[in-house]
Amino acid sequence: MNEVVGSHDLLLVTLDTLRHDVAAELAAAGRIPNLARRLPGGRWAEHHAPGSFTYASHQAIFAGFLPTPAAPGPHRRLFAARFAGSETTAGGTYVFDTPDLVSGLAAAGYHTVCVGGVGFFNKQGALGSVLPGLFRESHWEPEFGVASPTSFEAQVACAERAVDRVPRERPLFLFVNVSALHQPNWFHLPGATREAGDSRATHAAALEYVDRHIGRLFAAASGRGRPCFAIVCSDHGTAYDDDGYTGHRIGHPVVWTVPYTHFFLEAR
Repeated sequence: MNEVVGSHDLLLVTLDTLRHDVAAELAAAGRIPNLARRLPGGRWAEHHAPGSFTYASHQAIFAGFLPTPAAPGPHRRLFAARFAGSETTAGGTYVFDTPDLVSGLAAAGYHTVCVGGVGFFNKQGALGSVLPGLFRESHWEPEFGVASPTSFEAQVACAERAVDRVPRERPLFLFVNVSALHQPNWFHLPGATREAGDSRATHAAALEYVDRHIGRLFAAASGRGRPCFAIVCSDHGTAYDDDGYTGHRIGHPVVWTVPYTHFFLEAR
């Protein structure tokens, strides 16, 4: 990462609430072709989330604790705050001297942009202002939120405009929190009803919706004349009556197990 930071733009996309099992099934079935072509062998890596709900997980992610491979470690981290005794900081880790990755990248000359999604990014109160407040530029509007059937399209359009405003000579860190997977998501499945509510099937339909538009986001992130390093992952999963559990902020495996990938986008 020490060779990447400074020479590449950076894109971090959190597919909020996406379960690993659903993501893996859709990739294997050919239902998310735009994402699948970015996955090694067409398969998501299975990782463990650093938190069981959005706020906790993103606080960890922005401190350099991305989802951890679901296998015995230790696993070298891509980014880490300078911290004595860290067993996951190695030679290839980009180490920053600020409390969080966002300000660390800003200190390295990056323009930092947040396109929020779920309520922890809505800037409508003190708590919803903490995470977007880390960024030099942050955006949220109701159309980006969980209740909007066109949330991701609106988020991508906002990201495109934000990218266009950044001078080409300045590196960019673009973060997008995708809200479409979060409940309510029933409206993404044709024939589903509000009364029937959300389900594993509507969750899957929401991921298909995201896949139809994510190519535009990748194009925007790589369209500034420099290569881009992209990370796409979930911050946590959610339960749909799994063993009687519903929702997240609980310790069920479907909440802790998330899909992850990273890859390079060539400069356009």
